[in-house]
Amino acid sequence: MQNNTKKQRHFIFGYGSLINSISRAVTGETGAALAVRIDGFTRHWSIVSDDFGMSSVVVLPDTAGACNGVLIEVDPSQFDHFDERERGYQRVRVGIEKLNFYAAGFDLNDDSQEVFVWLYQASEVILPCIKSPVVFSYLDVILAGCLEYSEQFCADFVQLTQGWEYAVLNDRHAPRYPRVQKDLKIEALNEFIQSATTMSDVQISHSYN
Repeated sequence: MQNNTKKQRHFIFGYGSLINSISRAVTGETGAALAVRIDGFTRHWSIVSDDFGMSSVVVLPDTAGACNGVLIEVDPSQFDHFDERERGYQRVRVGIEKLNFYAAGFDLNDDSQEVFVWLYQASEVILPCIKSPVVFSYLDVILAGCLEYSEQFCADFVQLTQGWEYAVLNDRHAPRYPRVQKDLKIEALNEFIQSATTMSDVQISHSYN
């Protein structure tokens, strides 16, 4: 008897700190990550929780929107770990037709497999404020993750994120983000922060202690 059961593969679309391979590894085991753009969603800076006094990136459905990130293959046994990390978000399934790969040659359309793509979606945008600003300790992790792929990928993150005009804080002297990476080479990151914000060179240049 022929077995027509399709192999199931599960992927998470990471569009913030999950872009960073070191940050991902803190949470769970994953396969390789591929740089992609997903259509139908827009990324925003938003307050998700008051726990750490900072804003995070979120995505919301937007028929005219697009957002870049990484497609990470995961075993379903890891979902509990990532769901806990992304508490405050809802994990939703999206169609693979919305994916555009940065590198040519990748195609998940295969009759022998059933592909599930998940992303963590917010229900609303709560604008950053002085109490919960966009903080460098979080932004540095994201940008460093983007540079694992290319400078263009990093520039796309800046361009495809809404809300840079709101409160931004260089907190490197006292990091608020719990998964901070203090050993990053911030000079390359500062160039992208400068392109996104109205902060002065002096404000941006302060490093980790």
